[in-house]
Amino acid sequence: MSISEASRCFAFEADFMGSWRCIPLCVRRKLDLAGIKLKLRHWLALDEGERQQLVDWPDGPQDLRDFAFHLKRRTATMGDGPVGELPIPQPLPWRERDPPAGVIAALRPMGQTLNQGQWQRLSELERFALCKLACPGHDHRNLTPALAEFKIPWGSSDAG
Repeated sequence: MSISEASRCFAFEADFMGSWRCIPLCVRRKLDLAGIKLKLRHWLALDEGERQQLVDWPDGPQDLRDFAFHLKRRTATMGDGPVGELPIPQPLPWRERDPPAGVIAALRPMGQTLNQGQWQRLSELERFALCKLACPGHDHRNLTPALAEFKIPWGSSDAG
C-alpha cells in the first residue's frame, strides 16, 4: 500500500480530523496489522502531533513492527497501562477475494449488495473500512457515507 493510502483519512471521518478525537480507520488498520489494541483513552492521552505521527506512519512490515514497539513504549507509563496485544486475523478479511459475509449482511437491510468485482475494485483501505463499519454491534452510521465516498456502482451485475 502506498504511503498516501496508508495515511488516507476518509471524508466521512472529517468531523474528527484535525483534533483527532477518534482513531481514524487508517490507524485502526495499522493497529490490526501490528496486533495492537489501542484504547481510545490511550489515543486521547497523546497530543495532536503524536496522533498525526501515527496517521502518517507507513505500513510496511518493519514499519508495523516499529509502530507496535513505539506504542508499547509510549503507553507503558499511561494510567490505563500499556497497549494490549491482539492476534492478527488470518486470513485478513479485507484482503480476501470475495466480500466478507459480515459486509454483505450489513448491506442487506440497506437494499444493497456487493459483488466480487465491486469488492476487488476497492482499495485495501476501503475494504478494511467496510469490514470495520459492518462489524456486528456497530451502529453502521458511517456505512452509507462510506459507500457513497467509495463510489460503488450499485445495481451492477458484473461479477468480476
